[in-house]
Amino acid sequence: MLTQHHLILASASPRRTELLRQIGVPHTVRPADVLEEAPYPMSSEDYVMYLSQKKARAVAQPGEVILAADTVVSLDHRILEKPADRTAALEMLRLLSGRTHEVVTGVTILTDEREETFTVTTKVRFCTIPESWMLSYVATDEPYDKAGGYGIQGIGGLFVEAIDGDYYNVVGLPINPISRRLDALGIKPMFA
Repeated sequence: MLTQHHLILASASPRRTELLRQIGVPHTVRPADVLEEAPYPMSSEDYVMYLSQKKARAVAQPGEVILAADTVVSLDHRILEKPADRTAALEMLRLLSGRTHEVVTGVTILTDEREETFTVTTKVRFCTIPESWMLSYVATDEPYDKAGGYGIQGIGGLFVEAIDGDYYNVVGLPINPISRRLDALGIKPMFA
């Protein structure tokens, strides 16, 4: 049975690290240095699964449990990743304003014996965002390291009218299905 100190998080995301800490799962951060693009057009589900597998495999070493994830926002079958600049962030917010989008996370858990990849999808409905809110928001640092250009756990939460599904998935790591799978590998949440 593997122990907690073997878990490697293949991500530099401070939100993913904080979520693992929140549930009491010790881990080591080892970001995957991979090109985040698909070799051909893919659905959002296939895309995040492909990238989470790529990240997990890039950092894997014998005897470790690797946890990798990739999250995108999907609207009308269009994948919205992290905005590169203010113009891209504003474009994303204008697209999402007053509409429902999907947040899709692909997760890969890799050990010496097996690799499991799955997706979690959460629907998020935005209010019609006033232009002044958008302009103020993109003047902060918050939109630029988040899929879809917003953070539900921060100021971007002001735009959210409703969610259908896993809140933590929108933050970047669906902790319930991950915890159940890690528990089966002997990596227990703090209370277990």
